[in-house]
Amino acid sequence: MDKQQMTYKDAGVDIDAGNRLVKMIRPLVKSTARPEVLTDIGGFGGLFSFHADKYKKPVLVSSTDGVGTKLKLAFDLDKHDSVGIDLVAMCVNDIIVQGAEPLFFLDYLATGKLAPEKAAAIIGGIAEGCRQAGCALIGGETAEMPGFYGDGEYDLAGFTVGAVDNDRIIDGSTVTVGDTLIGIASSGLHSNGYSLARKVLFERMGLNLDAHLDGLDQPLGLELLTPTRIYVRTILNLIRDFSIKAMAHITGGGLLENIPRVLPHQCVARIRRGSWQRPAIFDILAQGGNITDNEMHRTFNNGLGMVLVVDEEQTDEVLLRLKGLNETAWVIGDIARGHNSEPVVELLD
Repeated sequence: MDKQQMTYKDAGVDIDAGNRLVKMIRPLVKSTARPEVLTDIGGFGGLFSFHADKYKKPVLVSSTDGVGTKLKLAFDLDKHDSVGIDLVAMCVNDIIVQGAEPLFFLDYLATGKLAPEKAAAIIGGIAEGCRQAGCALIGGETAEMPGFYGDGEYDLAGFTVGAVDNDRIIDGSTVTVGDTLIGIASSGLHSNGYSLARKVLFERMGLNLDAHLDGLDQPLGLELLTPTRIYVRTILNLIRDFSIKAMAHITGGGLLENIPRVLPHQCVARIRRGSWQRPAIFDILAQGGNITDNEMHRTFNNGLGMVLVVDEEQTDEVLLRLKGLNETAWVIGDIARGHNSEPVVELLD
């Protein structure tokens, strides 16, 4: 029997690399701090002093998510500084639709072998996402799991906690016939549909990451890695002055599956095809994969990252405010009375 003394590092886990990473990311974490944060990273738990006196009846709202197979593109391009933005966006965009301000965020990064510089780039993206959302990165976990992930691969997950006053929760209960649907532009695919996108673009069409395609302002790989747009500051501005009746974050399931989640029974969201400008990447996917229009609307956001339901009388003012906030938005349809009890989406020509 070999009696040579073994260490954790011999098994593939480098504690010293983990300690170096903590030192590297400390200033990144501090850049996201809010006054309520009571601890620095490195403790067993992040402390956040929740100022409940800001609310009449505070309600905590939470969401968790990951980035999915979009990470495969980060591996292939060896570009890791933006997927953290996607991670934050997928969580904070989910809670802002209920009117909740994101307060703090925690992440989980798991990899086979920890490369501190790469991990710091990933967490730098998470910190940037938190700054865009106005929430604090108060902790996280970096797990080194040799033999579990392929060489150079990792996975990301995270969650956020926010707060909203009970009387200001946006739940779609006031949506009524005649209300307007406003779509806010996405920055591209965001973080959904990448399994299909990769199959179409790289397997069926035989493209590579460096491909330059008509309609795209950058190589295909960078186009696909464009980070998810974070709508928090825009929505907080809107709900301060307008009565937004419902909001849908357009993620997996696209327009057809996400909008009904925020509508009352017996409502139909009538969406007019062609009422917004669809980015070229979606046309490339539809044509390259011979994907039906219905499947496109069920899988991808098709250029709309957020959909709002507003009173018809407020439509023009909301659009004007969105323009002032540097958002591109369109009236994409309206609410009608449905024949079935469950809310649905109808696509109209």
